[in-house]
Amino acid sequence: MYQIEENIYFYLILVIPLMILGNLFLKKWRKKKQSEFFNKEIFKNLSPFYSDFKSGFKVFLLSISLLMISIGLVNPKIGTQLKTVKREGVDIVFAIDVSKSMLAEDIAPSRLEKAKRLASEIINNLGSDRVGIIAYAATAIPVLPITSDYSTARMFLQSLNSDMLSSQGTAVNQAINLSEDFFDDENQTNRVLCLLSDGEDHEFSDQDFSDVTEGSGITIFSIGLGSNKGAPIPIRSNGVIESYKKNQEGDVVITKLMPNLLKELSKSNDGFYMKGDNTEEVVDEIISKLKQMDKKEFESKQFVAYKDQFQWFIGFALFFLCLEMFVFAKKTIWLEKLNLFNENSN
Repeated sequence: MYQIEENIYFYLILVIPLMILGNLFLKKWRKKKQSEFFNKEIFKNLSPFYSDFKSGFKVFLLSISLLMISIGLVNPKIGTQLKTVKREGVDIVFAIDVSKSMLAEDIAPSRLEKAKRLASEIINNLGSDRVGIIAYAATAIPVLPITSDYSTARMFLQSLNSDMLSSQGTAVNQAINLSEDFFDDENQTNRVLCLLSDGEDHEFSDQDFSDVTEGSGITIFSIGLGSNKGAPIPIRSNGVIESYKKNQEGDVVITKLMPNLLKELSKSNDGFYMKGDNTEEVVDEIISKLKQMDKKEFESKQFVAYKDQFQWFIGFALFFLCLEMFVFAKKTIWLEKLNLFNENSN
């Protein structure tokens, strides 16, 4: 197996045939000029040590050197090398509210888009941590299992919308229960669930979340999206607002940020709650909290890596260049006696 790093340097090989053709043209031109003044026997007597073979052999050595330099600059990676990779980090699952109330535009461009932007910025600032995504309204569904592939996570984030769950409401308890399946180690201490919601539509008075949060061992970061003043829920068609959501009496529904439940959920396991108005502040706070948490080795594997081999080709190039320097164009007396190059045969 091999891998090529810089293909462009292969073009240097094109110099080799040009160099050979240039040498052949030079030899032909030199013989032509010599024949105008001397015949072959006279020239042989005048230059008894001239070796026509060695001049060609020097060009051959230069060609081999240039070939080796070209391959060395390409930096071929040949062979395999086993490496062990150990990754330590925190598993963080983003549970994003996709109910209709998240379409309100009291946070630009909307609560849902703000939630997606916050999650994306947090992912951009992670190190070796793993992420997962849950979408929830009246029920919770898994969107992306725990992964270290951040580009895939950002792609799935952008696909979230308020139409992916037909039933409305906000079943935060289901999101918490579902997140437990994302963590593959029951003894894992670095379980983080990041809730991004406006906190509305919760049947808080009818639900007891203390048992859910305390028994899960999950640290919950709650991000509140929306304003206390509230805003109507737009109904769009082809991207254009046609009307606003109304109640049974025909009045426009005003959805507001309801932080009480989000604050209650974040009380256990050193969690925290904060409003999501300022993206930079939210990201800095979450990244700071993650850095303070215990890191767990969640991945240790061996993989095959290509090993650089350019040094061998550069070494051969230097060898042939040095050899070319010590090969003279004239005949070598002791080699001539051995007649290795058949220079004495007529």
